[in-house]
Amino acid sequence: MTVSEDKTDAEKEAFLQELRAFVGRSRKPWTARDPVGPALIRNWCDAMDDQNPVYTSEEDARVSLHGELVAPPSMLSAWNMPGLVRHVGTPGDPFATIYARLQEAGFLGTVATNSEHEYARYLRVGDQLTATETVSAISDEKATGLGIGHFITTTTEYRNQTGERVGAMRWTMLLFKPGTGRFAMPDPGDAAAASGGGAPPARLRPGISRDTAFFWEGLKAGELRIQQCEACAALHHPPKVRCSDCGSYELGHRVASGKGVVYSHAEVHHPQVPIFDYPLVVALVELEEGTRLVTNIVAVDPDAVQIGMPVELCLDSADPELVLPMFRPARRPRRETTARFDEIEVGDALPPCPVAITPTQIVAGAIASRDFENVHHDRDQARKKGSPDIFMNILTTSGLCGRYVSDWAGPEALFRRLVIRLGVPNYPGDTMTFTGRVERKQLIDGRGEVELALRGANRLGDHVTGTVTVELPVDGGETR
Repeated sequence: MTVSEDKTDAEKEAFLQELRAFVGRSRKPWTARDPVGPALIRNWCDAMDDQNPVYTSEEDARVSLHGELVAPPSMLSAWNMPGLVRHVGTPGDPFATIYARLQEAGFLGTVATNSEHEYARYLRVGDQLTATETVSAISDEKATGLGIGHFITTTTEYRNQTGERVGAMRWTMLLFKPGTGRFAMPDPGDAAAASGGGAPPARLRPGISRDTAFFWEGLKAGELRIQQCEACAALHHPPKVRCSDCGSYELGHRVASGKGVVYSHAEVHHPQVPIFDYPLVVALVELEEGTRLVTNIVAVDPDAVQIGMPVELCLDSADPELVLPMFRPARRPRRETTARFDEIEVGDALPPCPVAITPTQIVAGAIASRDFENVHHDRDQARKKGSPDIFMNILTTSGLCGRYVSDWAGPEALFRRLVIRLGVPNYPGDTMTFTGRVERKQLIDGRGEVELALRGANRLGDHVTGTVTVELPVDGGETR
């Protein structure tokens, strides 16, 4: 029986009950093809740019509370992913049957929507994981923005070679009919059109003279060039016709690092001009080199912008004829000592952290997590399934959430839970900026537990929201 939009309610209900007959049934347990090993851990850390030394440095791991190398906890589900060798279901495999029936019925689009990780203990090199996956729930037919579909929720339990339970994952996927939604998947090249506003008009063109041409040519070449006097080495911005320090007319330029801090800022509310994107933060940025320039702060909520906030250059080339220098929050250096439970307060804000979304980032994350669904690496296949481009998989999002918290909390913070919900996709050419705050802290049997609320937003909206729970050392005690 093929289910389509013209089926009666009774036929749809019969189809649903056919699917729900598999709720509570488990797939035959399967053991990972390879044990936990340092090579795959390094690949994961490279893809996530996670520099926590307890994952990759035997020397640092040995003197940590772990005593040996451990795997990033958000990597939990990667070990049992099939990779390019697809899992072949045994007769009666509930998942093979459910997915086959849904695809026969036209539910060809697939997106992950929710993921919940529980970490009973960190994985160590040599652990061999066996996964047991159970169908937990199948929703009624839902009308979602992407299309008519069903949410399939599964629960997977992971045990090591001795039978010790090391973690669990609850996972929800939406299988939908492409073209039946209220809107298509948002177009990464047109945030205004995705929100119903149409393409923005072109920016006004700057007046370019022989004295300022070097600056605009530099931006097209991917450089932020600052005028420099060739006689006394003084820097000037905006450019001048003569050095105000020594009077020389011999002026050249140097390439700035693109790093600086917010010197002052204001949010423009009114009047709103169509050529600009809102919210609009205008700032004076002081560069590492000492000069200042007027610019816009992007990829962050205006309320998070603060005087002294580290920022980095990001070039806006949405207009093919004009490249503009914008700035976004800079990733703060990773904390090298672990935060203490007693020094953390509810309401503390985590610093904003940008993640540049590139094709390399998306594909590297998919490979590191052993997720070879073609929508994450093949643009043609992604378009066939209703997406304008490849997009980031939820396992990479989980890894980046873990990196953000680890950078803030320190190398020996112990992850206990990660609960995330996906929103808009992460497409190439965008920036996702993480923000977070401390929601709760409590002592449990002498252990300091801290719950953090996270948000990762791009120009289309919230890509991910959720919570991460970590244990931090307590004064007078140790995290275990």
